[in-house]
Amino acid sequence: MNNIGFNVLAWSAVISDDLKPVVERLKTIGYDGVEFFIGAPGDAAYKWMGEYTRDLRLGVTTVFVVGKDENPISNQPSVRSKALDRIKWAIDRAHDLNSPILCGPFHSAHAHFAKRAPEDQEYEWGAEVLRAAGEYAAQANITLALEALNRFECYLCNTMQQLLRLVKAVDLPNVQAMFDTHHGNIEEKSFSGAILTIAPVLAHVHISENDRGTPGDGQVRFDDAFSGLANMHYKGWLTIEAFSRNDPDFANSIGVWREYSKPWDIAEKGLQFIREMCSKHGL
Repeated sequence: MNNIGFNVLAWSAVISDDLKPVVERLKTIGYDGVEFFIGAPGDAAYKWMGEYTRDLRLGVTTVFVVGKDENPISNQPSVRSKALDRIKWAIDRAHDLNSPILCGPFHSAHAHFAKRAPEDQEYEWGAEVLRAAGEYAAQANITLALEALNRFECYLCNTMQQLLRLVKAVDLPNVQAMFDTHHGNIEEKSFSGAILTIAPVLAHVHISENDRGTPGDGQVRFDDAFSGLANMHYKGWLTIEAFSRNDPDFANSIGVWREYSKPWDIAEKGLQFIREMCSKHGL
């Protein structure tokens, strides 16, 4: 069975002692690993959390975004340079956390739009920055798993077809892709078709309901998603990414204005749901 993880953004975007009981309980429930957001300053926290999760024998994955002042597809070379520096910093923090996967939409600035369709030059600029980042990440045996977002959060990569174009342009074995069922639910015609498209470079999967609540209790066609993953013999992480207002600063930054499900209900019911779907579809 694939490893199953839970993203602790349901509680906090900041690594602190407050996350210790959360991590411990996720281990007790039966999760194979946890996913942390990389963004907050305080480099030492990433190191001790990496040691803490290692001692608990929990796997770790990480997620990361960039803003408009560090945009890999900016027309300003100085901003693209800042983007590379920021991604390298995130790679270092992923290494501190013992995370072999750094995922997320850091191919372009989150929620920053050009008020037009993406241009060929932007894919070229993004590929150039990500190629340098991938070469840096390879030294730490870290895979960069780029994420396509829905049209309300990103304009460069909304679909697996667009994401595949970017990954191919980078052309490095450790710069790959991830698939998130929440975004796919908005942008793709079918999950199985999208997964078939991205299968050659798929390195990570987020299991997310349409409302970011408990997987399986909404409108996402998970049978289509899991059958697609089974057909490609996917062996990577299945990580629940759900949100709440427990961390108001983070919630405000991504437009979370209400509670969808209680985090522990999501964790407990979500784990059971993923196990059932894996069994059903032979993952």
